[in-house]
Amino acid sequence: MNNQFPGSVKTRLGCLGLPKLQVERSIQIFEFSFTNNKIGSHDSILSPYKQRFYLIIRSMLKILYTAFDIVPSPKGASTHILHNIRGLVNANYDVHLITPNDGLLPTEEIIEGARVTRITQDLAQNFLARATHFGKSVLAHLALHADYNVIHYRNIWDGLHIAQHKKRFGYKTLFEVNGLPSIELKYHYPGLDSTLLSKIKEQEIATLHLSDAIICPSRVTRDYIASLGLSRKLITVIPNGVSASDFSPSALPAREGRIPTLLYIGTLADWQGLEIVIKALPKILEQQVVRLQIVGRGRSRQRKLLAKQIRKLGIEEHVIVQPAVPHHEIPALIAQAAICVAPLGLNDRNVTQGACPIKILEYMASARPLLASNMPIVRELIREDMDALLFSPNDPDDLARQALTLLNDFELSKRLSESASKRALTKFTWHESQKKLVKVYEKLLM
Repeated sequence: MNNQFPGSVKTRLGCLGLPKLQVERSIQIFEFSFTNNKIGSHDSILSPYKQRFYLIIRSMLKILYTAFDIVPSPKGASTHILHNIRGLVNANYDVHLITPNDGLLPTEEIIEGARVTRITQDLAQNFLARATHFGKSVLAHLALHADYNVIHYRNIWDGLHIAQHKKRFGYKTLFEVNGLPSIELKYHYPGLDSTLLSKIKEQEIATLHLSDAIICPSRVTRDYIASLGLSRKLITVIPNGVSASDFSPSALPAREGRIPTLLYIGTLADWQGLEIVIKALPKILEQQVVRLQIVGRGRSRQRKLLAKQIRKLGIEEHVIVQPAVPHHEIPALIAQAAICVAPLGLNDRNVTQGACPIKILEYMASARPLLASNMPIVRELIREDMDALLFSPNDPDDLARQALTLLNDFELSKRLSESASKRALTKFTWHESQKKLVKVYEKLLM
């Protein structure tokens, strides 16, 4: 990797008004620090020009961000990635995002100030074949463009090989762990061979141990990663966030003369616990006419199973199932809801691996009564009976009881909603998450 300090930057530093000798000394320190990965270790000599100096330096630092996710898309992963990119670009890093293409998006474009390259994929292939192809494509890119300072990856499909070659090319590595395929794939593909999942877990452990730094969205995830033999010092918890410009509080809709809507937004993945809210609905209908609205992306198998569960209970006229909508349309959906639900199931994805459900934060920020499963990943975000009502996981009777409590007590719904909105918009913003991410980068480059 070429660590030479460009002459054009010397000119730009001189324009800051630094004395010539201080410019030359700063450049010498930077060249030494950059070559030895010690950026940030000589702050004192740069004051009071440090901030402007680092803006110039950061603009030279090249970040490769890889994600086996379609961006943009309605999924929470896409939202997360876009906000991460925005934070890095705003911190003046030169960011290049590589993702797969869905066949509709352009191969190259600029998003949030970052260059985006999309890898063509054969949608007729199975998931593992497409994931493997994506990983090979990223490696082919690196073979031609080995001048990155940090490579930030979200999966093992390219992450393992990237981590294995870090000394050869001289870059630092950052593993963003939101979900691990050894845990999550079986929910999407129930017939997946256990031997294959074991091999995938071995690759996950190897990737984790080879990475220079790790970020994850919840304390539960951090604890799971640490249980695999990783030092907690390497792991930084950065919760997901919400943007006040997209999700802001509004008055609760009147309940008189209208049928209240219970709203679920998210994927139809088996770990989401949708069968629990479906089973709870007849118990709610015994006392209150309501409508359950489910909005989300799901595979054909998941949609068929959901439809079968609804038919079996004879509640078709009370349930609306819609496909996923663009992210900018979600606030309007939430605004018309009487209650928002996050019925997360009691399973290893939620309890062992952990997560940070973006939907919960968006419900909270929008000031809508929230009903959620009582589990650690939820309690990291909300305070029970202060910001939301919780129900026992996998218990449709308790879900129905708590839903009726909210439906019958407008003042309670209002108090919880206002508290939740204030908490989300002060404690869990994307701006706060971005600041934490930039700090991880600064530490990584020291």
